[in-house]
Amino acid sequence: MKGYTYKLNSPKSMEREERNIATYTRDELSEMTTLQLRSICHKEKLVEGLSGSLDREALMRTVLKYRNAEQSLLITSFKHGGHERVEAHLKRYLNTPIRDNGSLKVPARLTLYSGLQVDSRDKYRIEVPSTFTESNVLIVNDHQELCGIAYLIRDAAESGVYYLGVSKEIPFYQTGNKNYSFLFFRKQDSEYIYKSYQQDKPLPPVNLHYCRIPIADLDIRELEETEVVLAIDFGTSNTTAGAFLDSSYISTPSAHDQLNGRIGLGRINYVSFPNMTRKTEEWIEVLPTVVSVADCSDASKIRYHFGYEALKSMKKSGYTGHATVFHGIKRWVNNYKQTEELMDPQGNALSVVRSDILRAYITHVVEMAEHQFKCRFKHLHISSPVKLRTQFSDMFATILPEYDIETEHGLDEGMAVLYNTIADQIEKRSFMDGESYNALVIDCGGGTTDLSSCRFRIEDGHLSYKLDIHTAYENGDTNYGGNNITYRIMQFMKIVFADYYSSRRRVTDIDHLIDIPGTDLYRHVDEYGVSSVYEGFEAAYREAEKLIPTRFKTYENRTREEYLRVRSNFYFLWEIADNMKKEFFRKTGIVRNRFDSDSGNRQENDLKITAVDRWCLSLTDHDVMKDVYDFPNVVFNIKEINQLIKADIYDIVRKFLEDYYQEGKLQDYSIIKLTGQSCTIDVFREALKEFVAGRSIEFRQKTEHPGQVPDLKLACLRGAIRYLNDRKAGIIEASITNDAPIVPYSVVAFTHSRQEKLLISMQERLSHVQGSVSRPFSAVEVEFYLKGGDGEVRHKYVYTSDASSYTPIRYEDIKEAYGTKIPQDDTDSIINGEVKLFVFAEANAWGFHVLPITRRDEQLYRGTKQFFAFENDLSELDFFDGWK
Repeated sequence: MKGYTYKLNSPKSMEREERNIATYTRDELSEMTTLQLRSICHKEKLVEGLSGSLDREALMRTVLKYRNAEQSLLITSFKHGGHERVEAHLKRYLNTPIRDNGSLKVPARLTLYSGLQVDSRDKYRIEVPSTFTESNVLIVNDHQELCGIAYLIRDAAESGVYYLGVSKEIPFYQTGNKNYSFLFFRKQDSEYIYKSYQQDKPLPPVNLHYCRIPIADLDIRELEETEVVLAIDFGTSNTTAGAFLDSSYISTPSAHDQLNGRIGLGRINYVSFPNMTRKTEEWIEVLPTVVSVADCSDASKIRYHFGYEALKSMKKSGYTGHATVFHGIKRWVNNYKQTEELMDPQGNALSVVRSDILRAYITHVVEMAEHQFKCRFKHLHISSPVKLRTQFSDMFATILPEYDIETEHGLDEGMAVLYNTIADQIEKRSFMDGESYNALVIDCGGGTTDLSSCRFRIEDGHLSYKLDIHTAYENGDTNYGGNNITYRIMQFMKIVFADYYSSRRRVTDIDHLIDIPGTDLYRHVDEYGVSSVYEGFEAAYREAEKLIPTRFKTYENRTREEYLRVRSNFYFLWEIADNMKKEFFRKTGIVRNRFDSDSGNRQENDLKITAVDRWCLSLTDHDVMKDVYDFPNVVFNIKEINQLIKADIYDIVRKFLEDYYQEGKLQDYSIIKLTGQSCTIDVFREALKEFVAGRSIEFRQKTEHPGQVPDLKLACLRGAIRYLNDRKAGIIEASITNDAPIVPYSVVAFTHSRQEKLLISMQERLSHVQGSVSRPFSAVEVEFYLKGGDGEVRHKYVYTSDASSYTPIRYEDIKEAYGTKIPQDDTDSIINGEVKLFVFAEANAWGFHVLPITRRDEQLYRGTKQFFAFENDLSELDFFDGWK
């Protein structure tokens, strides 16, 4: 199976000069535990730090002694009075010019925007001689007036090359004299400038050495507001954003960004985010939906890390830091007003509302878009699941009041994906004019999987294409997505590592853990259920927990060191499992892959090496935890992973399509559209072929930029952008009807004699849902139970009755407000002293309402109506809760 393996092994011996020597700052080390500091000493072979007698501070001094990363003092945050102090020092001490021999090269034109940062992505390239390094750069005019403060960012890939950086907090000033110049300084002079900006106390006199380079053209602008809609695909695991930019989206688009390819006019532009989890920074069109707390010492200025920066901060602390981390914040939609406890790396604690965290994340995405596209957005389109469209719209309208959230013409996730296909048909004219098409959309995202149906017709009208679209939610699983695949791989890794590190040192065989032949696997799932496939696998995983513990929740009553070790185990294994999943399923033709301490030199052309900075697992040995640093010499291959996840994926496909297949409805669908990153897996398509002919499935794994974001991940975002733009341009006139979704749950209550009463039937359209249960008026609490497809109780809801809230009402008023949801026969049968709790749903709300009506002295009274969501947190399965 050459070309289909993934290997973790120890690094080969390399000469010291060929190694990339890691360096550390005191701030980085101060956030690490004693365990992590010892791990660094072991990895870097710092003998002084391997002595067990050294405390945490001594370990930090040892690392800094041999691996100290020199820090540059750069002005990146606003300080009151700093601008004036620097300008005064320039006029007094700027005495000694440094002659430039032509080796210092600066951009010809510089365009700066008030309140917008400049970083390496803007590509203002500067070449400097060895005299200069990362330092502060001042912009002045001929009268020595200070116009702005910038700094140099080192290019890690090319020696002597830097990029201009500007903090969004530092203001720039336009002056009467427009002859602007850069002032470059030596390191010691730059540090003096830094101190003069930061300190309001007098500094000793100094002779500043500088190099003045004229700026050919400096343009300082205000950000212009655009009417373009920024589309955001807010996902459970990852988020993407983009917009269609034409030549008039602002009055003067940035020529610099157009020349550098950062924006393209007349096409869709995707927002790029910096991936800082790797050794070299790269920009990618997807942002992990992860938030960590950076600083909450001041309640009015809470600072967060988002996406890759949050993952990097977790990794830097060895997954054992104090900082609170939130995964899958999309799940909060039904409880976004709930309070969360925050803690930053320094131990500061604070309580905030979830909506504040959601707002901070979305605002960060918008700010990244504004930085890239050099405009101010006020219109947003945020995609949501079809069944929760109303809840998401209400939530975002509440937490983002300054933005115009597109609701009237917004698309849900499934509809956005489908419109991407419709737009392709229109462009290629590959449709029959006026003919109806039926489509199914399967969206397997990071945390959930949804099935939507759509019936659409395209007519080539006199002025535009007329679209008539009917869409509905058909089924879903809130507990299956890409994270489930990562977890399966993590389980397998843990089993393999436990066998490797144990005295047996045996090679784990997937056929031993899942002993059902691949050809019989689907039939076995049909007959015995998916859980039977993984019985032996789960038993082996529980056994592996004894050697490599990851269930850190169960260690909360143990010592702090034990708890942090186990927590570190989980997050470390999760990270490398997720990396391996991405490498195996990134492309159709997968190459071999392995983990190592460095990407280094390799001789095999088909070998992909994923670098792991610090390999460290904590093993339990006779109730004592010890560290292992050696890479396990084991090989994972694609056939094993496919066998591992095959039953899970088939089970989710079977759940969605089996009824359609048995009833012969699948042949009515001319399009079956797959979307979501998880659908790029070949096993997914193989499972679908059990029910659908392969030619009917729209399944594309291509990427617009090879090695970056899969096309399927961007399908939802692209479809939403194309719809908004086509509608704006008058290319289409669309009539979209959202039919009531099908409920994949049942709701029951119990009578006083403990007889179960069905109130909502499974697989019923939400608009048809209604039922009731009676209690005496004196009853204070009434319980309702939500059951899944397996008949097991998922949730218990409690309706609390308040006798003082009842108000008189006539049936005519009830009928006017609720129509047929509360039949007159049901209210006429209510006797004095009885309260009947009516259960009903509405097509635009994913859940059910409970409305109590009672009769007293022959008069009807209405109580308080209460809404209960089907899924409190959208997904009940949390992989980061410490129980995995």
